[in-house]
Amino acid sequence: MGKNSRKQRKPDVTTKGNGSSSKLMKKTSKPSNFLEKMKMRLSGGHFRMINEKLYTCSGREAFSYFRENPSLFNMYHSGYQAQMTQWPQQPVNEIIGWLQCGSPSLVVADFGCGDARLAKSVKNKVFSFDLVSNDPDVIACDMSKTGLDCACVDVAVFCLSLMGTNYQNYLIEAHRVLKSGGWLLIAEVKSRMDPKTGGADPEIFVKAVCDLGFTSALKDFSNKMFVLFHFNKRDGKNLKRKDIVWPELKPCIYKRR
Repeated sequence: MGKNSRKQRKPDVTTKGNGSSSKLMKKTSKPSNFLEKMKMRLSGGHFRMINEKLYTCSGREAFSYFRENPSLFNMYHSGYQAQMTQWPQQPVNEIIGWLQCGSPSLVVADFGCGDARLAKSVKNKVFSFDLVSNDPDVIACDMSKTGLDCACVDVAVFCLSLMGTNYQNYLIEAHRVLKSGGWLLIAEVKSRMDPKTGGADPEIFVKAVCDLGFTSALKDFSNKMFVLFHFNKRDGKNLKRKDIVWPELKPCIYKRR
């Protein structure tokens, strides 16, 4: 066969075309992924900033902070929910389960209710308190001053909400609104109750709550992420609250990225 009669090898258009298309798709998808990652990083950064603010200021200051910047509350809770999806167990579910096993006639005060998930999950009457209210069933307030009558609730709940520098005032308020024999349920980040990581000594914390007028009924450290405390209110007469030694609860400070 002559030189000119040889079949010319045609370029593999299909293969090259698919390869180029694939590369193009990868290139065009990168900006989308990058933007999503940046949005998540910015959202996470805002959450960490607000979270640290709440841990390192008083309840009154936090209430004023969100009253002046109500949009930050939604930003905070979006970040909070994102954090909670990474926990294998959520403490609010433990508290919901405890209430569901009891009488629906028990009246509950949820201090730092967030999206009021607890109230939406039980049959009990629940007073839901937080710094901002985006729900008609949530009462916006400084949690040291709920406005409830004395001895009007059966259960007081603090689910990851002992965040202010004056957290003891929240517990004093819970003691005031609880009936004699009522329950105080506390879920707290485990690192804040671990002296090995700079947290408070849990025994000192329990003693302080008992000195306020409670009896310790449960200390559960079995979960990797959080601890649970249950207390029962004693007769509150002749309490010397000024003599109570409250431990400092370590703020949850996040590393800068």
